[in-house]
Amino acid sequence: MNPTQIANEAQTIAERAAALADTARRMAEAAAPAAEAISPFLYLLTIFLLACFVGYHVVWNVTPALHSPLMGVTNAISSVIVVGAILAAGHAESGVARTFGFLGVTLAAVNIFGGFMVTRRMLAMFKKKGS
Repeated sequence: MNPTQIANEAQTIAERAAALADTARRMAEAAAPAAEAISPFLYLLTIFLLACFVGYHVVWNVTPALHSPLMGVTNAISSVIVVGAILAAGHAESGVARTFGFLGVTLAAVNIFGGFMVTRRMLAMFKKKGS
């Protein structure tokens, strides 16, 4: 390709990008009234309920034989839940949403602590009796 062809291709790509940006801007403007209609409490309550649903299915659908080895994975999931709950509580505008955020942080922290305790106990089973 010669430099003129490259410049023409770049111009065409830039025009397409500008058209896509304009389309995205118009779509965002059209969706803005719907986004403003959702109350912050309902939004945060939805996040909390989805976190409860996902947590339930992650923990309770594991067979008992695999529960202890997967404790480290659930600790990682709980740490992500702690971050999400902190964000939810920090952006909350109502007291109820802050309460749910605090409850999420507390329960996930208890889960992480319990996971470390179970992992420690499980690893102790593999140590030799005399040491």
